[in-house]
Amino acid sequence: MKPEHIAEQIDVAGHLVSICSIGNGNVNDTYLAVFRTHFSEERIIIQRINHRVFPKPEWIMENLRILTDHCHEQLLAESESADRIWQLPRIVMFRNGQDFFRDPAGDFWRGLTLIASATSYDVAQNAEHAFEVGTVLGQFHRLVSTMDPDGLRDTLPGFHETPRYLAGYDELLENPDVVALIESSVELRGVSRFVNDRRQLAHVLQRAIDSGELMHRLIHGDPKVSNIMIDDDTGKGTAIIDLDTVKSGLIHYDFGDALRSLCNKAGEEPSDLTAVKFDLDLCEAFVRGYMIYAREFLTENDRNYLYRSIQLITFELGLRFFQDHLRGDVYFKVKRPGQNLHRAKVQFRLCESIETRRNKIVEILESAF
Repeated sequence: MKPEHIAEQIDVAGHLVSICSIGNGNVNDTYLAVFRTHFSEERIIIQRINHRVFPKPEWIMENLRILTDHCHEQLLAESESADRIWQLPRIVMFRNGQDFFRDPAGDFWRGLTLIASATSYDVAQNAEHAFEVGTVLGQFHRLVSTMDPDGLRDTLPGFHETPRYLAGYDELLENPDVVALIESSVELRGVSRFVNDRRQLAHVLQRAIDSGELMHRLIHGDPKVSNIMIDDDTGKGTAIIDLDTVKSGLIHYDFGDALRSLCNKAGEEPSDLTAVKFDLDLCEAFVRGYMIYAREFLTENDRNYLYRSIQLITFELGLRFFQDHLRGDVYFKVKRPGQNLHRAKVQFRLCESIETRRNKIVEILESAF
């Protein structure tokens, strides 16, 4: 069904006056629908969930109900003492009485309230923006730190478990055609060599879990800078969105992924790889903001692995992009051939930059405590 036909199934006052595609997500298709009455207007986010990525999308909605009910209740209880209005999207019901809609083709749709008068950015705007991104993620981690991490469904088994991605890559290398493809290209050989040189890095956080040094909590799963909403009027962070990947995991993956995304001012897909650098000023500002709330729950062992988390998640994402390129672009959406390969090279370039700045990053992290 067309998005406008789905929008007509939303249980909201008013008439549909427009619907348009928004965002540049790599997984789901997202639209903004505008409904109007004679005296008001409602703006609703409508998304088609990619069932190839999320084979059980109904679990996403179950998780989202549990998560938002918990967070909204806690935010309401703390609202009088808060320095801002913290927000999370609310699920919007369909006319069928459910919080999702399956069309005749089997596609899975859902509706969410729009976080209005707020903007997200694909790249860091300045140090103040970085501080607010850190504040929002720290607040989110604090809010969910009291929830049972096993109380939500695992919608993406193996997600953010770097050894599994490395094992998947090794399975690919058992295919003679893939090996021949890599060997036929200087570019692919270079990327493959980068992976091989950092094989031991893939196991760092998993070993810390196995030894009992680190424990699972609820994580966002994709806290990149574009998922942080900044209030247009106050300039303060107000919400974290795109909650489909919330699950039990290591908060280190969230911490590292946020910094990976934020501190590369060149963005996710710059044409010039030499522009890819890890910005220390943005890192310092983010860490200051994050620690306002994170000091409540971070253990000493948690702190010891924060640098490794930044390095590891950048390597992991590059590895995932590279695998998807070798598999024929079956996970991340692409608009042109070789796009996932370029994405992988960007992440590996950033990983190198993080490694060369290790001492400075560690210094920033230690000074935050």
